[in-house]
Amino acid sequence: MMTRIESTLRRWRRRISRSEWLARMLKLQINEREPDAPALVLIQIDGLARPQFDRALADGKMPFLKKLIEREHYHLDHMYSGVPATTPAVQAEIFYGVKSAVPAFGFMSTESQEMLRMYESNAANKVEKQLTDAGHEPLLQQGSCYVSVFRAGAEHNEAHFCPASQGWGPSLKEAGPLALIVMLLANLWSLIRTLGLLLLEFILSVVDFLRGMVTGQDLLRELMFIPTRIAITILLRELSTVGVKIDIARGLPVIYINLLGYDEQAHRRGPSSKFAHWTLKGIDDAIARIWRAAHRSSRRHYDVWIYSDHGQEDSTPYETLHGRSFADAVSDALSDLPQSPHGYRATGEQGVQLQRVRLFGGQWVQKLFPIEDPVDRQEGDAPMALSAMGPLALLYNVHCKGTPPDKIAQLIVDKTKAPMVLYEDKTTLEPGPDGEPVTKVRGWWREGAFSLPEDGHKIMGEDHPFADEAVEDLANLCRHPDAGDFVVSGWCAGHESISFAIESGSHGGAGPNETHAFALMPGDIHFPENGLGHWRPKDIRNAALAFLKAQPAQRLKSPPAISVANRPGATASGGNSVTSHAPLAAEPRRGEDPAATAQEMSLTTSKSLRVMTYNVHICKGMDGKLSPERIARVIARYSPDVVALQEVDVRRKRTGGIDQAHQISNLLSMDCHFQPAMHLEDERYGDAIMSTYPLRLVRKDILPGPPEGSFHDGRAEPRGALWMEVDFHGTPVHIFNTHLGLTKAERLRQVDALLGEGWMGSPDCVGPRILVGDFNALPGSTEIKRITAELADTQMSLPGHKPKGTFFSRLPKARIDYVFADTELTVNDIHVPRSELTQLASDHLPLIVDLRVPVRNKQSSPD
Repeated sequence: MMTRIESTLRRWRRRISRSEWLARMLKLQINEREPDAPALVLIQIDGLARPQFDRALADGKMPFLKKLIEREHYHLDHMYSGVPATTPAVQAEIFYGVKSAVPAFGFMSTESQEMLRMYESNAANKVEKQLTDAGHEPLLQQGSCYVSVFRAGAEHNEAHFCPASQGWGPSLKEAGPLALIVMLLANLWSLIRTLGLLLLEFILSVVDFLRGMVTGQDLLRELMFIPTRIAITILLRELSTVGVKIDIARGLPVIYINLLGYDEQAHRRGPSSKFAHWTLKGIDDAIARIWRAAHRSSRRHYDVWIYSDHGQEDSTPYETLHGRSFADAVSDALSDLPQSPHGYRATGEQGVQLQRVRLFGGQWVQKLFPIEDPVDRQEGDAPMALSAMGPLALLYNVHCKGTPPDKIAQLIVDKTKAPMVLYEDKTTLEPGPDGEPVTKVRGWWREGAFSLPEDGHKIMGEDHPFADEAVEDLANLCRHPDAGDFVVSGWCAGHESISFAIESGSHGGAGPNETHAFALMPGDIHFPENGLGHWRPKDIRNAALAFLKAQPAQRLKSPPAISVANRPGATASGGNSVTSHAPLAAEPRRGEDPAATAQEMSLTTSKSLRVMTYNVHICKGMDGKLSPERIARVIARYSPDVVALQEVDVRRKRTGGIDQAHQISNLLSMDCHFQPAMHLEDERYGDAIMSTYPLRLVRKDILPGPPEGSFHDGRAEPRGALWMEVDFHGTPVHIFNTHLGLTKAERLRQVDALLGEGWMGSPDCVGPRILVGDFNALPGSTEIKRITAELADTQMSLPGHKPKGTFFSRLPKARIDYVFADTELTVNDIHVPRSELTQLASDHLPLIVDLRVPVRNKQSSPD
């Protein structure tokens, strides 16, 4: 009944959906053929380092993302961005699988001697063509993207606010007046909300402007920052969010959005500043709206993944420290050489802020926010060129014959006070990480000469969270054909971070904060098996491809790391510190005692067993959809060792003739046994037990029905039970799964049978006993009292735990699903997950119990 009501409400919600109507008014292509196909929304929070994200969670700036961790079972993991820590490099690795595809945000093509800046369409298109010509598969095929450097396979009319398609895509630009009017009216509340936010942001911008003037900032730059701040922080975010919701209503298979607001503010005022963290509230709200739209979609099964591409370092502009630009300092430093380079061209000192607002498109925007082309300071062939954006500067055409590169590097460090200079020694080869020969990378810093990787930990510092990978990537960056003759780093261990642009927050180098991103993933998306203990961008690509191509073994494995927020004694924040970078360790499974885990490898006599009981309602969700895969996703999200399912169909016409039990177990790579309580010719209906441990069938049978001669005799649905022995580390654990009848008299007879000699009272039942299932009886009933006289009700056995209902899923007031266990088993943890997924997948919520089970001590067992 409740399923029909919710299904009807969902159909009407879809019919009156603003995004649905807008998609049709704009004549956008709508997917009508694959309602059960997986789809993905990738949300990138630009520039937000993991330490800053932890601080935002602790300060309450991102309540929705905190809810995803605490209620929706998302796991928060560390991610290493790679070097250079820039958006184009990270996007190239995610979209095409290529590490360090570009050496910096701005660089010079050594082939054409052309300065390329990745927010310009010619630069983005040129790099993307190189990636596609090399045969790399783009990730966003048949999808859309918002505020992306690359289209990554999305059609031209599906790329919005990108260098290749500035402003809205052609389909929206060419929309008729009526469609645009309807679009405004349909989003009237969003329009009013956006105008209010724009007004608020304008007031904050003026305050920020006055604050900047008091601290001695440049007047013109502060004035220019007001419109860019409003445009990027509010307008671009709101327009992109509306666009993503429309694309979700259309059923596109993959959608990407980059939220720039925090990165924009962090560049200007610093990643730790209040103004930067203020933008996170709006970003959190935008993600909430996208997430809800995705989970209400009736066209595809959407997953929403959230991650940052990189972090930022609190930085001081080089010009502020030394009173002149780095370009002038380098030119002066090299002018005393016997054959100094011809003049120089410089680009990048403005940073990226003024370039981003040009993504809105339109000639008036281009004129209002022009980009200065590199200036030739002197005439000459192939003059020296410098691209300096953020903490990384690339120096080209340094042709000083007779002067060895180590002397030039030393001269630059000594004269300009730059922290570190690196170069590729093309005269020396050494074996690379894959065994192939590579050129040697050397450099100079305050302590003298160094080489990579030998001196990597000196220049990175012992507290760098990704030191080994950063050293390898930094060396490969120096070998990039467009990296120039010298790579100048504004950061090294023991030195304050310097930006070669006028900004207070910077990224692009190898610093501990700028390379420390995060990944916030649904619980059923497995942690990458890379042996690193963290994600990197290519791992997100691999997981996305596996998800979209429906590779179940990869898509539904449960992650070994669960959110820090769910660990006993831990918080979601991780503290407010943003400077501590201890080596990263894998996070233990929820409910697992780290001390006990260590002891289990030696002398412990108990291990943790996670048991789940779940009435799956023939895999029919509250939206009326039949989806065994969705049930499998619920199970995978919580990593149970043993799963007991009730109301499972096998080859029944009403559910498409599939074997639900074995389809779910195959998706989860679990052993499975099914007990049919009802036979209708070849159709079956009953209960199942699945496990990651070996199973042995002991008994499966039909339980007694209503008393003979009663009104329900011959009318009641047959009820069965399944008894399996689980080989748990050499100890037999007996699992009993059942689904009792609807009348009290019937249930009493069934309970007596289960507790009798044929089942739990059998002489063969030696070892721990666990009875689970849907008992259709409330606590305090006679039938439940009979069970608890012999077994413990686990929800009543955990100190401090308030028992929770499991039925029905939207309003779980009735506690009719139970896990009963022998009193010798200790209850570690209990979870009744009430997430959007669990409330939708079935009319019951799953009940999950972690038990400590005594096992044989292998060291003391006889040979």
